[in-house]
Amino acid sequence: MLNPEQRRMSHKLVIHDMAVQSLQRDFAVIENLKMSKVYMPILEQLLKSITNDYYNLKRVLAKDKIKIVKWEKVSEYFSDLTITTAGNDDLIAYLIISSFSDEIR
Repeated sequence: MLNPEQRRMSHKLVIHDMAVQSLQRDFAVIENLKMSKVYMPILEQLLKSITNDYYNLKRVLAKDKIKIVKWEKVSEYFSDLTITTAGNDDLIAYLIISSFSDEIR
């Protein structure tokens, strides 16, 4: 069972992971811009910083034997995150906001 601090760090790890993935996809788009020379160093620095934070969080959680095992889409609006701890597995449900924002438009 995760205590509140471990749950907060696990959530932060998920957010950092999504940010890294998003920035990596943005690289391909930004490389084609005329102003890429301006934006690329900023993106590289941001990606490096977020990646360092991600690995530091992952290391802290690993000390407590906490590991994110799987991210599974349950429905159109929800995903489940499976986290293993030393004692058992925890399941955390996440709402997929982008599905709602597409419907609002």
